[in-house]
Amino acid sequence: MRGGFAVRAEPPSDMIPNPLPTRPFAAFLFDMDGTLLSSIAAAERAWTRWALRHGLDVASFLPTIHGMRSVDTVRRQNLPGVDPQAESAAITADEMEDVAGIEAIAGVREFLAALPPTRWAVVTSAPRALALRRMEAAGLPPPPLLVGAEDVTCGKPAPDCFLLAADRLGVRAADCVVFEDAPAGIAAAEAAGAGVVVITATHAHPQALAAHHGAVRDYAALAVEAAAGETWRVVARG
Repeated sequence: MRGGFAVRAEPPSDMIPNPLPTRPFAAFLFDMDGTLLSSIAAAERAWTRWALRHGLDVASFLPTIHGMRSVDTVRRQNLPGVDPQAESAAITADEMEDVAGIEAIAGVREFLAALPPTRWAVVTSAPRALALRRMEAAGLPPPPLLVGAEDVTCGKPAPDCFLLAADRLGVRAADCVVFEDAPAGIAAAEAAGAGVVVITATHAHPQALAAHHGAVRDYAALAVEAAAGETWRVVARG
């Protein structure tokens, strides 16, 4: 599964505990759930229904679902007689039907519109169809490139998804900046050698996530600046 963690905090929109990456980047890679949009309530409704059917303790289970592919979350439960692929497909079908309350992160529409149109991608642990469904529900444009759960064999925290997205955009992963909100995704971006910006809008305790990376609550705090050649910098909005 995917996305951020539980109740959102209320830190200032422009709070940046650590400096943003200062080097220029050739492409921008975005996680989806918790990073471009908030789907926590919808996702947790679907996973709660699944957990109850399988006798899991919902309160302890829900915090473990975020930032990873649903098939990997199911597999981790080691439930006897359960086919992780079939269960994952059933959960995705439930999530496709339940998109109530999905909202874009503040400022993200304007930020995406300011990016070079062929140099950004969505890289998500959600299946492709669900990602597009949630982005539509949030009023966000379809990305020029989408790497979803079915595009890689190893999901986050493995770097494969970010390496694949960079390759498809024709750039090195080390020349990309990744926007993430979950530990698994941050670890994947680090393993790929990319820069990282942490989006904290859906987190109650953002300081732990942003220990080593620049972090902002939302995109209202960010702007994009052209640098030398076909590269751009992410800067704090003045």
